[in-house]
Amino acid sequence: MKVAVITVVAHRSDHLQRQLEGIARSSRAPDEHVIVSMGDPEVPAVVIAGGSRAEVVMMDAGPGRLPVAAARNLGADTALSRGAELLVFLDVDCIPAPDLTARYESAATAEYSGALLCGPVTYLPPPEPGGYDLDRLDRSLAPHPARPCPPDGEIRDSTDHELFWSLSFAVSADTWRRIGGFCTDYCGYGGEDTDFGQQAAHAGVRLAWVGGAHAFHQHHPVSSPPVEHLDDILANAALFHHRWGWWPMQGWLDEFQDMGLIAYDTATGRWVRIPSASSRS
Repeated sequence: MKVAVITVVAHRSDHLQRQLEGIARSSRAPDEHVIVSMGDPEVPAVVIAGGSRAEVVMMDAGPGRLPVAAARNLGADTALSRGAELLVFLDVDCIPAPDLTARYESAATAEYSGALLCGPVTYLPPPEPGGYDLDRLDRSLAPHPARPCPPDGEIRDSTDHELFWSLSFAVSADTWRRIGGFCTDYCGYGGEDTDFGQQAAHAGVRLAWVGGAHAFHQHHPVSSPPVEHLDDILANAALFHHRWGWWPMQGWLDEFQDMGLIAYDTATGRWVRIPSASSRS
């Protein structure tokens, strides 16, 4: 099976460098690695410096909301044009465990060949001054408790497509086409991966969690809730509600409301900024 890893990136050079180091340690090296640069001119130099043979696809993107959904689709289209049979999507912040690619490939060649495959993700603490020691990452293994984590070598079915996340997942070429790719109406932060999970459910694609397909999410500063992405979240949540009839990211919306940043407008049926909130975010 021809396996392609797809990464989209904008201004995450250090994280991309560590991901490339992790991929180079894979027990099953991908046949292709397609990296889509969203308006980041430094990406080709990072790839060359890392000694990687990854193909970099440059994509226009302004300083505003990043076209993440469109970039993922572009990466998939590029990989498919190279003959890829299994698409492994890996967030640029994620370092793959050595067996991640092998575990996804094994699942995709078994009874789960038509499934949307997800792997456990561990969120790492800030690195030491010298960076993460990739030889010791397995000692930090602590998969996110909100998602299933089957034992290594096992695969667990799930009917809860709301748990899908795009940090680390894989689909066969046929399943990707069946789902239809990411909805490119989403732009900026939040919503496009939850939408993809719903598209998979609507298409009758089963969700499965692959034991041993571990990824390690590198630390970067975040706010909780992500107030700096408030406008993106409101726009994408409204789009999702229009498409599927329920509100995603409900926890964040509730927190924004508690902070006095947004209110539900019954006249329009949408969450809106409270005018005075613009100066607080």
